[in-house]
Amino acid sequence: MPRAKGGYKTRRRRKKILKLARGYFGGKSKLFRTATEAVDRALSYAYRDRRVRKRDFRTLWIARINAAARINGINYSSFMKGLNTAGINLNRKVLADMAVKDPDGFAKIAEMAKASS
Repeated sequence: MPRAKGGYKTRRRRKKILKLARGYFGGKSKLFRTATEAVDRALSYAYRDRRVRKRDFRTLWIARINAAARINGINYSSFMKGLNTAGINLNRKVLADMAVKDPDGFAKIAEMAKASS
């Protein structure tokens, strides 16, 4: 039985991994086995961190809303409860953007939240 050499499929598979490993340091971008390990690790981190990014942004938005709310004399939890009872349906991303770019508009919303809580 003839020896099975690395044919078309094997070459394709290896090229795909080495293409993903371009720019890695040293053997991680040149050697198939180490490149495979580095690419697998990188892809798993990328998958995980796409979800972590969402958590991080929510944390940032809450911190910004809290800071702006305290400037307006109300804490975060009371502010959010006041918005809910007042029927103001703005998400945290929009509120954080307002807190940074439109402090006067945020102050008006904070007054409405204070009045309804």
